[in-house]
Amino acid sequence: MDWTTLLRLPSTILLVLAVIALLFTLVQLIALRTRLHAGQRLAAALRALSLAVGFVLTLVLVGASWGLRGYRLLSEETPVVTIDARILSPQRWALTLRWPDGSTRQVQLSGDAWRVEAVVLKWKLPALLAGLPPLYRLDRLSGRYDDPAQEAQAPRTVIGFDEAGPYDVLDLKRQHPQWVPGVDTVFGSGAFLPLVDEGHYNVSLMRTGALVARPDEVTEQRLGQPFGG
Repeated sequence: MDWTTLLRLPSTILLVLAVIALLFTLVQLIALRTRLHAGQRLAAALRALSLAVGFVLTLVLVGASWGLRGYRLLSEETPVVTIDARILSPQRWALTLRWPDGSTRQVQLSGDAWRVEAVVLKWKLPALLAGLPPLYRLDRLSGRYDDPAQEAQAPRTVIGFDEAGPYDVLDLKRQHPQWVPGVDTVFGSGAFLPLVDEGHYNVSLMRTGALVARPDEVTEQRLGQPFGG
């Protein structure tokens, strides 16, 4: 992941703000010691208050940064991943996932189609009035069978992206909603398309939170052909 992409992540932005808050706290600590040595009690009390505010703000920003790991800012339509498919055997596929930051991942999937799911997070006032965009993170990739009976009995493939890690804001919202009062809604969004050999798919996320999956032109033509393209 390059620095430009890294600096656009909400967790990175919050961490930078936490460093600034920490520097402010250290400055207040030095000023407090100076005022105490000079016997300026009123000025020392004001510095102590500023020190406490800076320390609490630093902890809040660090905690928020930790809870938003894996989330990204959601613009009007954001490309989230591209998928290239290669058939290994009937209903068995090798997929190559490519993210906008250039990272890739190789996985194997069972089924007739792939399905991608994302978690979308929206805000309450005043963050909404401030123009804070929704956040999202990819949650999982799974295989899907066309036949419902096979879907219930055949081997399933579910691959987690593990972008959030422990103490995700989603877990906090579920277990302690009072800790994240600024979060309005957290919901899931999914999209799926049939798999074909040498298929290429683009997955985007709309600002509304809806995932959109599109095959390229060649893949779209293959989707109308028999199994295997």
